Amino acid sequence: MDRGVSQAVTPTTHDSYSDTHIRAILDEVKTIAMVGASPNNVRPSYFVLKYMLSKGYEVYPINPGHAGKEILGQRVYGSLADVPAAIDMVDIFRNSDAALDVTREALALSPVPKVIWMQLSVSNDEAAALAEEAGAKVVMNRCPKIEYGRLSGEIGWTGVNSRTLSAKRPALKGGFQHRGLRKE
Repeated sequence: MDRGVSQAVTPTTHDSYSDTHIRAILDEVKTIAMVGASPNNVRPSYFVLKYMLSKGYEVYPINPGHAGKEILGQRVYGSLADVPAAIDMVDIFRNSDAALDVTREALALSPVPKVIWMQLSVSNDEAAALAEEAGAKVVMNRCPKIEYGRLSGEIGWTGVNSRTLSAKRPALKGGFQHRGLRKE
Protein backbone atom coordinates (compact mmCIF):
# COMPACT_ATOMS: atom_id res chain seq x y z
CA MET A 1 0.00 0.00 0.00
CA ASP A 2 1.34 3.43 -0.96
CA ARG A 3 1.58 5.58 2.20
CA GLY A 4 1.37 8.74 0.11
CA VAL A 5 -2.23 8.00 -0.89
CA SER A 6 -4.90 8.82 1.66
CA GLN A 7 -7.59 6.25 2.24
CA ALA A 8 -11.18 7.33 1.81
CA VAL A 9 -13.11 7.25 5.07
CA THR A 10 -16.28 5.20 4.84
CA PRO A 11 -19.13 7.43 6.02
CA THR A 12 -21.38 6.21 8.80
CA THR A 13 -24.65 4.92 7.43
CA HIS A 14 -27.67 6.81 8.68
CA ASP A 15 -30.33 4.50 7.30
CA SER A 16 -30.96 2.87 10.67
CA TYR A 17 -29.83 3.12 14.27
CA SER A 18 -29.69 0.45 16.93
CA ASP A 19 -31.80 0.90 20.04
CA THR A 20 -28.57 0.74 22.04
CA HIS A 21 -27.13 3.68 20.08
CA ILE A 22 -30.24 5.86 20.50
CA ARG A 23 -30.66 4.90 24.17
CA ALA A 24 -27.00 5.79 24.88
CA ILE A 25 -27.47 9.21 23.31
CA LEU A 26 -30.67 9.95 25.22
CA ASP A 27 -29.04 8.81 28.49
CA GLU A 28 -25.89 10.87 27.95
CA VAL A 29 -27.51 14.13 26.86
CA LYS A 30 -28.62 16.64 29.49
CA THR A 31 -28.81 19.93 27.55
CA ILE A 32 -30.54 20.34 24.19
CA ALA A 33 -30.59 23.36 21.90
CA MET A 34 -33.69 23.13 19.70
CA VAL A 35 -33.07 25.10 16.50
CA GLY A 36 -36.39 26.09 14.95
CA ALA A 37 -38.43 25.90 18.16
CA SER A 38 -41.87 27.45 17.73
CA PRO A 39 -44.14 29.17 20.26
CA ASN A 40 -47.12 27.92 18.23
CA ASN A 41 -48.68 25.15 20.31
CA VAL A 42 -49.77 23.16 17.24
CA ARG A 43 -46.28 22.88 15.77
CA PRO A 44 -44.29 19.65 16.25
CA SER A 45 -41.33 21.53 17.73
CA TYR A 46 -43.58 22.84 20.51
CA PHE A 47 -44.68 19.29 21.41
CA VAL A 48 -41.12 17.97 21.36
CA LEU A 49 -39.89 20.89 23.50
CA LYS A 50 -42.67 20.27 26.04
CA TYR A 51 -42.02 16.52 26.14
CA MET A 52 -38.24 16.77 26.50
CA LEU A 53 -38.65 19.31 29.32
CA SER A 54 -41.03 16.92 31.07
CA LYS A 55 -38.35 14.22 30.92
CA GLY A 56 -35.83 16.37 32.78
CA TYR A 57 -33.77 17.69 29.90
CA GLU A 58 -32.65 21.32 29.92
CA VAL A 59 -33.90 22.63 26.57
CA TYR A 60 -32.88 25.94 24.98
CA PRO A 61 -35.23 27.09 22.20
CA ILE A 62 -33.41 28.76 19.28
CA ASN A 63 -35.49 31.04 17.06
CA PRO A 64 -34.14 34.45 15.94
CA GLY A 65 -37.68 35.78 15.36
CA HIS A 66 -38.59 35.19 19.00
CA ALA A 67 -35.24 35.87 20.71
CA GLY A 68 -35.66 37.28 24.22
CA LYS A 69 -39.19 35.91 24.58
CA GLU A 70 -40.23 32.66 26.23
CA ILE A 71 -41.62 29.33 25.05
CA LEU A 72 -42.96 27.08 27.80
CA GLY A 73 -41.11 29.18 30.36
CA GLN A 74 -37.78 28.81 28.54
CA ARG A 75 -35.94 31.89 27.27
CA VAL A 76 -35.61 31.86 23.48
CA TYR A 77 -32.18 32.57 21.98
CA GLY A 78 -31.39 34.00 18.56
CA SER A 79 -28.48 31.66 17.84
CA LEU A 80 -26.61 28.71 19.28
CA ALA A 81 -23.73 31.02 20.27
CA ASP A 82 -26.14 32.98 22.51
CA VAL A 83 -26.92 29.99 24.76
CA PRO A 84 -25.24 30.58 28.15
CA ALA A 85 -24.40 26.90 28.77
CA ALA A 86 -22.59 24.02 27.13
CA ILE A 87 -24.89 22.21 24.69
CA ASP A 88 -24.86 18.42 24.61
CA MET A 89 -27.22 18.02 21.64
CA VAL A 90 -28.45 20.27 18.85
CA ASP A 91 -31.92 19.23 17.66
CA ILE A 92 -32.52 20.62 14.17
CA PHE A 93 -36.14 21.53 13.36
CA ARG A 94 -35.22 23.14 10.04
CA ASN A 95 -35.26 21.78 6.51
CA SER A 96 -32.52 19.52 5.15
CA ASP A 97 -30.81 22.35 3.27
CA ALA A 98 -30.55 24.47 6.44
CA ALA A 99 -29.06 21.57 8.43
CA LEU A 100 -25.58 22.20 7.03
CA ASP A 101 -25.44 25.83 8.23
CA VAL A 102 -26.88 24.85 11.63
CA THR A 103 -24.27 22.10 11.93
CA ARG A 104 -21.47 24.53 11.06
CA GLU A 105 -22.77 26.95 13.71
CA ALA A 106 -22.89 24.10 16.25
CA LEU A 107 -19.36 22.96 15.46
CA ALA A 108 -18.06 26.50 16.06
CA LEU A 109 -19.14 26.23 19.72
CA SER A 110 -16.74 25.38 22.49
CA PRO A 111 -17.16 22.71 23.61
CA VAL A 112 -18.53 21.09 20.47
CA PRO A 113 -21.94 19.45 21.08
CA LYS A 114 -21.80 15.67 21.51
CA VAL A 115 -24.76 15.08 19.19
CA ILE A 116 -26.27 16.65 16.07
CA TRP A 117 -29.85 15.36 15.79
CA MET A 118 -31.90 16.07 12.67
CA GLN A 119 -35.65 15.77 13.02
CA LEU A 120 -38.04 13.62 11.00
CA SER A 121 -37.62 14.24 7.25
CA VAL A 122 -34.39 16.19 7.86
CA SER A 123 -31.19 14.67 6.54
CA ASN A 124 -28.02 16.15 5.15
CA ASP A 125 -25.08 13.85 4.40
CA GLU A 126 -22.59 16.72 4.15
CA ALA A 127 -23.64 18.04 7.58
CA ALA A 128 -23.42 14.51 9.02
CA ALA A 129 -19.91 13.97 7.66
CA LEU A 130 -18.77 17.35 8.97
CA ALA A 131 -20.17 16.65 12.45
CA GLU A 132 -18.71 13.14 12.62
CA GLU A 133 -15.34 14.46 11.49
CA ALA A 134 -15.49 16.83 14.49
CA GLY A 135 -16.28 13.92 16.82
CA ALA A 136 -20.02 14.44 17.23
CA LYS A 137 -22.58 11.66 16.94
CA VAL A 138 -25.25 12.18 14.29
CA VAL A 139 -28.87 11.05 14.08
CA MET A 140 -30.93 11.94 11.01
CA ASN A 141 -34.62 11.62 10.18
CA ARG A 142 -35.63 10.73 13.74
CA CYS A 143 -37.47 12.48 16.57
CA PRO A 144 -36.03 12.30 20.10
CA LYS A 145 -39.57 12.48 21.55
CA ILE A 146 -40.69 9.47 19.55
CA GLU A 147 -37.48 7.54 20.23
CA TYR A 148 -37.66 8.26 23.97
CA GLY A 149 -41.31 7.22 24.10
CA ARG A 150 -40.61 4.08 22.08
CA LEU A 151 -37.59 3.00 24.12
CA SER A 152 -39.24 3.74 27.47
CA GLY A 153 -42.42 1.88 26.50
CA GLU A 154 -44.56 4.99 26.96
CA ILE A 155 -45.56 5.04 23.31
CA GLY A 156 -47.16 1.61 23.79
CA TRP A 157 -49.47 3.05 26.45
CA THR A 158 -51.38 4.76 23.65
CA GLY A 159 -51.56 1.62 21.52
CA VAL A 160 -48.62 2.38 19.22
CA ASN A 161 -46.29 -0.52 18.38
CA SER A 162 -42.94 0.29 19.99
CA ARG A 163 -41.15 -2.62 18.25
CA THR A 164 -39.96 -3.64 21.73
CA LEU A 165 -41.26 -6.86 23.24
CA SER A 166 -41.21 -7.36 26.97
CA ALA A 167 -43.33 -9.11 29.55
CA LYS A 168 -42.13 -6.55 32.07
CA ARG A 169 -44.47 -3.62 32.63
CA PRO A 170 -42.71 -0.24 32.13
CA ALA A 171 -42.15 1.52 35.44
CA LEU A 172 -41.87 5.24 35.97
CA LYS A 173 -38.67 5.89 37.85
CA GLY A 174 -37.74 9.01 39.77
CA GLY A 175 -34.83 11.31 39.09
CA PHE A 176 -33.35 12.84 35.98
CA GLN A 177 -34.74 11.27 32.78
CA HIS A 178 -34.88 7.72 34.11
CA ARG A 179 -38.54 7.03 33.49
CA GLY A 180 -38.04 3.51 32.25
CA LEU A 181 -35.43 4.37 29.61
CA ARG A 182 -32.37 2.87 31.28
CA LYS A 183 -32.00 -0.87 31.48
CA GLU A 184 -31.08 -1.43 35.13
